[in-house]
Amino acid sequence: MADASTFPLKSIFEEAGNQVIFMGRFFRNLFRWNFEWEEFIRQCYMIGYRSLPLVAITGFIIGFVITLQSEPTMKAFGAESFIPKMVAISLIREICPVVIALICAGKISSGIGAELGSMQVSEQIDAMEVSGSNPVQYLVVTRILACIIMVPLLTLIADAVGFAGSYAGLNLSQRVSPILFFNKAFNSVEFGDLLPAFFKTIFFGFAIGFIGCYKGYNSNRGTESVGIAANSAVVNASLWIIVIDGIAVQLTNALGY
Repeated sequence: MADASTFPLKSIFEEAGNQVIFMGRFFRNLFRWNFEWEEFIRQCYMIGYRSLPLVAITGFIIGFVITLQSEPTMKAFGAESFIPKMVAISLIREICPVVIALICAGKISSGIGAELGSMQVSEQIDAMEVSGSNPVQYLVVTRILACIIMVPLLTLIADAVGFAGSYAGLNLSQRVSPILFFNKAFNSVEFGDLLPAFFKTIFFGFAIGFIGCYKGYNSNRGTESVGIAANSAVVNASLWIIVIDGIAVQLTNALGY
């Protein structure tokens, strides 16, 4: 008789195999003709523009809080002038990419999972296949590509708003010229700080879109599966973001960035 402890391991490998197969379907449909440009643009609007207020507020609060928390310590060592540099490097290299990706995982990945899950339950995806349409190209490819493009752009916006939040936090206790603050912040940022973070957000966007589409597209029948797909998409996308970030940090250190 098989050991019961082997079943969770078996399910993990089955899930990984199914994700690899689904990823293969995505790449096969990625380079086909008749790309759904209208749906792609609509998804960019839904994913990017509608997430902008949440991302902007989050970026502002991140910069504001980091400045307030670090200012007493920096003052104790007489290093107040290094606050713009510290905040800029922290936001660009690590904090904004990861936090914004987790925010997008909660908003975007769950939304995609719930949307495709409801379409699966109502048999709309089956109807597309019967009518000769390509649901993977129309539903999956457009959403994943929109996430790949929009998540890095949202992260850059959060970086910029985070600088404004840091400036506002610093001016609560002292008067600092905006020209001086932003000169110090931008002069401390090098190309080697921006490039790894930007490429990292591309993989974050792929993970967010892919997991959301996979969970929603492969949801079971029944209304409960919609909520399960949305919840599972958030959990798995967040886990993949943390794993990708850990790998990216190791690669960045190995390459000397």
